Amino acid sequence: MMSPSGFEHSVIIAEIARILGNHVAELRLGRVTGAEAGFSITRNPDTVRAPDVALVRSERIPLVMPRGFFEGAPDLAVEVLSPSDRQGEVSAKAHEWLAAGCRLVWVVDPQARTVTQYRSRTEIAILTAVETLAGGDVVPGFSIAVAEIFGKPAV
Repeated sequence: MMSPSGFEHSVIIAEIARILGNHVAELRLGRVTGAEAGFSITRNPDTVRAPDVALVRSERIPLVMPRGFFEGAPDLAVEVLSPSDRQGEVSAKAHEWLAAGCRLVWVVDPQARTVTQYRSRTEIAILTAVETLAGGDVVPGFSIAVAEIFGKPAV
């Protein structure tokens, strides 16, 4: 059992899901899920993971939507660091997503205000608040200023 995450962590997850979900729905690219959705990424032993936000492209969603875990990795997995996360563990999780077939992983770091984008084990980019995060061929037409993910400071 895990304890609930903090308010900031939850707000960032909701903001990413909202912005990404709106874009995905408008272009009918697939479905965006929250952290409650489990993805069965290996068998024998069975491994189920749940990213904070995920996208599964339309062409991969069965006609009858699964009631249980989704078989396979999402096309995009988003992990938002909490204060207790260790960078090495999160990097290993990103590589695990890629090994399971995920095409794009975003690791959002609220403290550093960065997004690390993993396209492969070797194609990794750290984007700062002054840069733009793009969905590439996984989420065509999607882009957002990294700073927008973290919101504006309170007035």
